[in-house]
Amino acid sequence: MNQRFRFALLVALATGWFAGGCKTAPPAGDRVTVAGGKQVSAVVVSAEKAASAHAHYAAGVSFELNEQTDAALQEFRQAVHDDPDDETLVLEVSRRFLLNKQPAKALEILELAAARPAATGEVFARFGAVLAGLGKTNDAIAANRTAIKKSPASLAGYQNLFYFSLKNKQTDEALKILDEAGKAAGTDAEFLIGLADMYRNYALQFPTQREAINPRAASILERAEALKPKKPQTRLRLADGLHALGRTEKAAQLYLGLLSQVDDLPLVREAVRARLADIYLRGNDSKLAREQLEAIVRDDPANAQAYFFLGSLAYDEKKWTEAVDYFKKTILFSPNFEPGYYDLAAAQLAANKAEDAGETLRGARKKFPPKFLCEYLLAMVSQRLKNYADAITHFTSAEVLAKAGAEKNLTASFYFEAGIAHERKGDREEAVKYFQKALELQPDFPEAQNYLGYMWAERGENLDRAQELIAKALKAEPKSAAYLDSMGWVLFKQNQPQAALEYILKAVELNGEPDATLYDHLGDIYASLNEPAKARAAWQKSLGVEPNELVKKKLAAPKTP
Repeated sequence: MNQRFRFALLVALATGWFAGGCKTAPPAGDRVTVAGGKQVSAVVVSAEKAASAHAHYAAGVSFELNEQTDAALQEFRQAVHDDPDDETLVLEVSRRFLLNKQPAKALEILELAAARPAATGEVFARFGAVLAGLGKTNDAIAANRTAIKKSPASLAGYQNLFYFSLKNKQTDEALKILDEAGKAAGTDAEFLIGLADMYRNYALQFPTQREAINPRAASILERAEALKPKKPQTRLRLADGLHALGRTEKAAQLYLGLLSQVDDLPLVREAVRARLADIYLRGNDSKLAREQLEAIVRDDPANAQAYFFLGSLAYDEKKWTEAVDYFKKTILFSPNFEPGYYDLAAAQLAANKAEDAGETLRGARKKFPPKFLCEYLLAMVSQRLKNYADAITHFTSAEVLAKAGAEKNLTASFYFEAGIAHERKGDREEAVKYFQKALELQPDFPEAQNYLGYMWAERGENLDRAQELIAKALKAEPKSAAYLDSMGWVLFKQNQPQAALEYILKAVELNGEPDATLYDHLGDIYASLNEPAKARAAWQKSLGVEPNELVKKKLAAPKTP
C-alpha cells in the first residue's frame, strides 16, 4: 500500500466515513466478470470499489484541510464515480459541490446515482432540488415525484414540491402536497413533525387561512406524539411545534418530561428551561417561571437573558432591591444590551436610589446613541433629586427626540411629569400648558385633573374650572385622600369652609399616615369657622410632621389663642 493511499485511509477512519458510509455487501455467492474474463466474488469487487471510493474521499478531506478546494472536489467526484451505489457518499459529495456553488457538478453525480435501479427517494429528492435550482422545472417535479414514489415515508420529496409550489405562487397545489404527505403510510415522528412545520409555515405566509391550517398541524403533531419518540431532540421539536401552535399545556408537559432526559446535554436542558419559562411568563405564572429561570442561572451563571427576565419579575412584584441586583447582572454579562440599562435605572428609581439611577443612565448615554427613554428617565431622576431645571432640560430633549420619529412616546403621562417639573420650578404658565396637553391626550386622567385643579385653587385662579376638574378626579377615585383634600381646598377658596371641612376630615381619616399639608388646611378651615382651639391643634400636628415657617406664623398670630 503506497503512502498516499495509507494516509488517505487514515483520514477516512478519522472522519468516520467507513462507519457511516459502508453499505451492506452483496450475497457471498454472487459472481461477476472482471477484465480478462475472470470470474470473481461480487463481495471482493464491492469491497475494492468501496476502498477506492473511501481513499478518494479521504484524499479530498486532506486537500480540504489544506484549503485546496478544487483538488478536494475532484477527489470527492472521483469517489462517487468509483462507487455510485454508496448513497451516503453521493449525498455528502453533492452537498459539498452545492456549498461551493457548483450545482452542475452536483447534478452530474446525482444523475449517475439516480440512474441505478436501486436508487432511493433520498437521491431523487436531492436530484430534484438541484434541478429546480438550475431552472429545470419539469424535470425537477418529475424527480421529486419519483422520490415520493420510491420513498413515500421520506419527507424530502414532499418538502421540495411544497416550497417549489409556494415559490411559483401555486398555493392550492402547495396545500395539496401537504395533505398528500399527511396520508402517507409508515411515517415516523420526525416526518410528522417536519410536516407540521410546513403547515405552520403555510399559515404564517397566509394568515387569513391560519384558523383552518393550524388545527391540521396540531393533528399531525398529535400523531407524532402517539408514536412516543424516544430521542430528546425529536421530543424537543415536538414540544416546540405544540408551543408555537398555542398548545402550551401539552408543550409544558413534554418540556417537563424532557428535563429528566437531558442531564448530560446542558445546552438542550437550558433551551428546555427557557421555553418553560416563556410559557409560564405568558401564562402569568411568575412562581413557575422564576423556578425555571433560577435553574438556568444555576447551570449558567452568566446567562444575561435569564437575569433580565428575573429582574422583570422582581420589578413587577415591586421587589426593587432584587430587581436592581438582577438587572445589574444583566448588563454585566451583556454590556451591549441597551434595555437592561433603562430597566436597571427604573428599578433604582423605584428603590429610592436616584443618584445610582443617574449614574446608570449617564453610562448608557455615553455608550449608546441618544434615546427618548434615556432622557425621560434622566428627567425623572432630576425631578426626584429636586433639580427641576435639569429635569426640564431632559424633558425637552426627550420631547425633541420623540418628535424626530417616536411620537408615540409623548403620552399624557409624559406631559404630566413635565408639567410637574415646570410647576415645581415656578414656571406655572408652562406647567398649565403641559397639564392641559396631558388632558387633551387623556381627558379622564385623574392625576392631571387633580394637579391642575389644585394648582389653580392654591393661587385662587379659575376656581370654577378647578372644582370641575377635581370633581372628575374624585369621581374616578372617591377614596383618594389627595383628591378629597383638593376638593376641600377649592371649596375653602370659594368661601365655603363648612362644605370644605367635610372633605378635609375625610381626607385625614383615609390618609395612610399623618400629612403636614392636610393638617395645615384643616387648621385654616377651623380658623375660618371661628374654632381657634381646633385650628391650633391642627397646625401643631402639621408642625409635628414637618417644620414650616408659615404654619409657625399662624400659631404665633395674635388672634390664635
